[in-house]
Amino acid sequence: MSDKAAPRVAAPVIGDPCAIVIFGAGGDMTKRLMVPALYNLARTGVLPQDFAIIGVDLAAGTAASWCNSLHDMLASFIGDERAEFRIDHIDTAVWEGLAARMTYLQGDITKPQVYADIAAGLEAAAKEHGTQGNAIFYLAVAGSFFASVVEQLADAKLTEDTGTPHWRRVVVEKPFGHSLASAQALNRDILKTLREDQIFRIDHFLGKDTVQSIMALRFANGLFEPIWNRDRIDHVQITVAETVGVETRGKFYEATGALRDMVPNHIFTLLSMVAMEPPTGFDAASIRSRKADVFAAMAAARPDQSVRGQYGSGSVRDRPVPSYRQEPEVATDSLVETYVAMELAIDNWRWAGVPFYFRTGKHLTKRSTEIAIRFKQAPFAAFRDTPVDSLRPNWLVLRIAPDEGISLQFEVKRPGSAVDLAAVKMDFHYADWFPKEPNVGYETLIRDVMVGDQTLFMRADMVEQGWRIVQPVLDAWAADADGPDGYASGSDGPAAAAALLARSGRDWRPIGIPA
Repeated sequence: MSDKAAPRVAAPVIGDPCAIVIFGAGGDMTKRLMVPALYNLARTGVLPQDFAIIGVDLAAGTAASWCNSLHDMLASFIGDERAEFRIDHIDTAVWEGLAARMTYLQGDITKPQVYADIAAGLEAAAKEHGTQGNAIFYLAVAGSFFASVVEQLADAKLTEDTGTPHWRRVVVEKPFGHSLASAQALNRDILKTLREDQIFRIDHFLGKDTVQSIMALRFANGLFEPIWNRDRIDHVQITVAETVGVETRGKFYEATGALRDMVPNHIFTLLSMVAMEPPTGFDAASIRSRKADVFAAMAAARPDQSVRGQYGSGSVRDRPVPSYRQEPEVATDSLVETYVAMELAIDNWRWAGVPFYFRTGKHLTKRSTEIAIRFKQAPFAAFRDTPVDSLRPNWLVLRIAPDEGISLQFEVKRPGSAVDLAAVKMDFHYADWFPKEPNVGYETLIRDVMVGDQTLFMRADMVEQGWRIVQPVLDAWAADADGPDGYASGSDGPAAAAALLARSGRDWRPIGIPA
């Protein structure tokens, strides 16, 4: 008999009948993330039976040609060990059922005519597919178009809703703005015509099960809460390391950089889940309010406690790779950062005096996303008259990707007559206990939009607080003609990042080690 308890599996919540209108239907985001997620929802029976997809793009095309391009992208994941979304085959029946509900509209999203065409398409979807007038507008377009698209949707009366069974919701991709002022302006613009409960600021990072499991670890287990504070925790390290470079995203990265791309969204979300107070309930309002409290308590980042780097040439996974400045659509004298490290403080009762360090970068030695919590060392007094000359700190490591799991490192006595200590670990791997389903991280989020659950989405004030925290660093870097420090591709990052922790006698954990 297995010692593994059979997990209780809750029945999935299936959303209302609806149509999803994808702006930027021919783009990479749609092909690589959005449509594979919809396919997965259909394959697992979570997609509503009454559902339709309307693709909108400037490129000429038909529903058939669009479907073929999406199918080709899905097929490219088969057997690809590098892809986060890996499948063995495409279920023909599932795909054909999804494709039968797809239509394509060619048009310029800056012109009113395309919105008239969308209105007609939604009416047709309601008649042919029973969507009941419910619609999701998914903006997989550049952030500079967000406000104008929302304005034109409103002008065409496409955002008016009366609640169930006739609702309208808008999904926007990160980064939400590129500075504090732009985020504030964008919020003002879209809130002129949309209610906050109609806006879903999406970040695929939040769709990962292991990210959501942080709250379960903290609040479903009584042993952690008494030690989850400044009395027992020395510091926290958050690492989001990638082995890939910017590849075909040079144009995007030149306008964005690692800080804007990763910090106010991905990194701060992980930080807030670690640092938030227990919510009064697991509803969206309670959880988002506790996360917002964390952001409000964070002091603005200091430039002298921040590091930026840019990858040079080198070798990643035994493969030679070019420098950032040699990538397509990147300026040969670019000062854009591909690596960021920073020290932050949370000024509240739980975390006063506990530094939070994070780092994120491209072309690093290993792919790894983890949260490492270092506890304060135990007093040495009990071991003074023994051969033990040092005590190692305890680490709790939450691995988000690629090897999802949780490790706890602690000291034990080695067998034998001498008093000698060894560091051991308890190690939990999700794959050992739960079946691994292929996913891109959007499945949960899209389902949540369909049911109107905003728990995993950023609120306007949370977005603005994130930009407030990093704005002083952005300003300082913009005025610094020296640019980022260089680091070799395949390394752990620039030397200045190690120096950041060394000031307080601390070290980064090596990237990608098990515990």
